[in-house]
Amino acid sequence: MNEFIVAGKYRIIRKIGSGSFGDIYLGINITNGEEVALKMESLTARHPQLMYEYKLYKVLIGGVGIPHIRYFGQERNYNVLVMDLLGPSLEDLFNFCSRHFTIKTVLMLVDQMIGRLEYLHMKNFIHRDIKPDNFLMGIGRHCNKLFMIDFGLAKKYRDFRTRIHIMYREDKNLTGTARYASINAHLGIEQSRRDDMESLGYVMMYFNRGSLPWQGLKATNKKQKYEKISEKKMSTPIEVLCKGFPAEFAMYLNYCRSLRFDEGPDYMYLRQLFRNHSGVYQKLSWMFLWIPSGTPEERPPDDLLEEFPRIFWRITRRSSRGIPGELQKEFPWIFWRISRRTLGGMSDELLEDFLRNFSRKTTRRNPEALLEELSKISWTIPKALREQEEFPRNS
Repeated sequence: MNEFIVAGKYRIIRKIGSGSFGDIYLGINITNGEEVALKMESLTARHPQLMYEYKLYKVLIGGVGIPHIRYFGQERNYNVLVMDLLGPSLEDLFNFCSRHFTIKTVLMLVDQMIGRLEYLHMKNFIHRDIKPDNFLMGIGRHCNKLFMIDFGLAKKYRDFRTRIHIMYREDKNLTGTARYASINAHLGIEQSRRDDMESLGYVMMYFNRGSLPWQGLKATNKKQKYEKISEKKMSTPIEVLCKGFPAEFAMYLNYCRSLRFDEGPDYMYLRQLFRNHSGVYQKLSWMFLWIPSGTPEERPPDDLLEEFPRIFWRITRRSSRGIPGELQKEFPWIFWRISRRTLGGMSDELLEDFLRNFSRKTTRRNPEALLEELSKISWTIPKALREQEEFPRNS
């Protein structure tokens, strides 16, 4: 992909993700230096969906938490969609946080996710693949804003002009991700707004519990696996699924499962359900678990603070004790804050440059100004986090 220029101004830098549709690349606008994301789909794809997704983004344009599209067209042998560069997915962040979100974090995410689905439904479409991977955090000044993506499986559920709802059917194959699919989707019933909302309920409980009861089931093929997931999901009472967590989560799922096929969810009721939980909404700072502000649940985990000198050494091959005290004290926090960005593969050379620049600038710059500057760069969790090298503890 070297020197692959899209639309005469977007240069592809490196691959940062992939999916069934193709690959996602980090790019840069050579006219102003702005970073973008490029989704690329081969023109020979068996089930092309990028054109459809582009048309849907045009319908959704201007919505809060909807990425802005810069360009769509054909380049060489690809369909290319150029859009805003976003941060990590909720699945990435869940793994980064050792698969544990506080109730506060889940409540803040749910509030935004309900809003994104309400907007999509208002535009006459359902998503049909609600899962943590399809919600991404923004970057820079949008770092607390949740974005919804990947509309390749979305479907119009009612006519724009007549408002006539699609017909009820019972002969449908499962569309979406089985882990989060609604019970009706498993039963072959045509999906509607209620199914998006039910799937969101399973995402909530996935974050609360760390896993769902129907994960890890053994099967010989996909059909059998889907059947086992469906059976386990239907045989697990909502009260059992939500046991040990605030009652509002069970109330949410019971409400979603009670909706009629063509009934519109009461989004405000569902938002208020969680906002009213012990008055917690009044206490939310809208700073997420992975963005430090000094409180115990918003600081880097102790193991990161303890391990960072070793991580630093693996990259620079020198002890962090040899760097200025201010840098040694602040760097784990800075690293934690900016590493919420794209969780791809940061090169050792890039991290070394960052360390040198940070060491040079940190004594001269206002910390907040420095953070704002750093947040414009696509930082990632370095490979060193996963390397198993011996650390010279006395160096």
